[in-house]
Amino acid sequence: MSNIPLLKERESQIFRKGKEPFNMTCGKQSLAGSVSQRACVFCGSRVVLYPIADALHLIHGPIGCAAYTWDIRGALSSGPELHRMSFSTDLREKDVIFGGEKKLYHALIDLISQYAPKAAFVYSTCIVGIIGDDVGAVCKAVGEKTGIPVLPVHSEGFKGTKKDGYKAACNAMFSLIGKGDVSGISAKSINILGEFNIGGEAWMIKSYYQKMGIEVVSVMTGDGRVDDIRRSHGASLNVVQCSGSMTHLAEKMKEVFGIPYIRVSYFGLEDTSKALYDVAAYFADDPQIMESTKEIVRNEIQAVAAELQQIKKRVQGKRAAIYVGGAFKAFSLIKALRYLGIKVVLAGSQTGLQADYKILKEMCDEDTIILDDANSLELSKYVLEKKADLFIGGVKERPIAFKLGIGFCDHNHERKIPLAGYLGMLNFAREVYQTISSPVWQFTPKYLSSSRIGEGSMVVR
Repeated sequence: MSNIPLLKERESQIFRKGKEPFNMTCGKQSLAGSVSQRACVFCGSRVVLYPIADALHLIHGPIGCAAYTWDIRGALSSGPELHRMSFSTDLREKDVIFGGEKKLYHALIDLISQYAPKAAFVYSTCIVGIIGDDVGAVCKAVGEKTGIPVLPVHSEGFKGTKKDGYKAACNAMFSLIGKGDVSGISAKSINILGEFNIGGEAWMIKSYYQKMGIEVVSVMTGDGRVDDIRRSHGASLNVVQCSGSMTHLAEKMKEVFGIPYIRVSYFGLEDTSKALYDVAAYFADDPQIMESTKEIVRNEIQAVAAELQQIKKRVQGKRAAIYVGGAFKAFSLIKALRYLGIKVVLAGSQTGLQADYKILKEMCDEDTIILDDANSLELSKYVLEKKADLFIGGVKERPIAFKLGIGFCDHNHERKIPLAGYLGMLNFAREVYQTISSPVWQFTPKYLSSSRIGEGSMVVR
């Protein structure tokens, strides 16, 4: 079957700036096959919760679901490593027929006895939702017996998309908040939400705030600790980085505990500086915090500015395509690439909202392609059409870039270097320069035309 009608059916999710009306359809449910890049609810829940390093994470479902572990993505910990292990109840045909509650109960008792976690999260998968196991009741019984929080995560994959998994994770985590002692927490204190410490970014960001004179009560969830989350309601402000995954939790904390929140980004010089200044402005009653912030920003920028200017001279005028998980990440990437003199010709995300795409439209240049929930076929078509020199995305986009013979930069959870903060911007610029300037591209095939995408073959020269 030809793929060309597929593109026509999805025109409402593809927008070319400069043509009206702008009506980006987003938030649709995933479809089976290659039509969608969105992951399931279970995937989203694990992204948020697995970096809590001293908690036990048990998947209630078939062993196949346990193959998708956080350790594949790599959240760094400064202490416990329990989050790197993947546990599963390994439901079989007999369990599907007679139920898996007893198996779940005994698995939890054994694991908690052996590993002594601070808390346990139990993830429901599709089959559990179908057979009707009462995971909440089992968690309650185990919690009463063991004396630790055992929290059900209602993450049956068929319920929706990755965004619904974020919400399920936030609801489970919220059950911990408000249970800890808040005595001794400074009035100048924050929680960092939506930082997953892939390359040590959480440590870098915490150091900025500590130098400013601000206490970081908890990081949710990179290098996270259960006890810190339990007392996080004692902080004065929530600072939300990954808005797609953590805004729901910030809203709940605002509603129940009266803690306000602000949205920030730590990617690029401009957004990192704004994040620090916005937090300093919130504590305006202490002018020393703002003075310390100015000094930090000045010193950090001076340390990287010279090399960034040299890189800018070498990459200026290149063209980049962006396809990332959240639209807020795309905003920061556009700013960072523009600082380097690189034109963004395609921008898209998996989990953006209508309001996000309106902001994206204003940020993009004329005739930039804007996409929501694109598949490989569409991404290939428009990367070729726009003659991009560089593709920035995640693990699913890497093969597309390499097959098209252009450079690729990983901006997802598989990377090993920090991209947040001032040093992160320098790391990003170095990677962009090294990727674009690599001599390998002169030996790779270039696709002659994008007109034949969807016809089953592509012409190479």
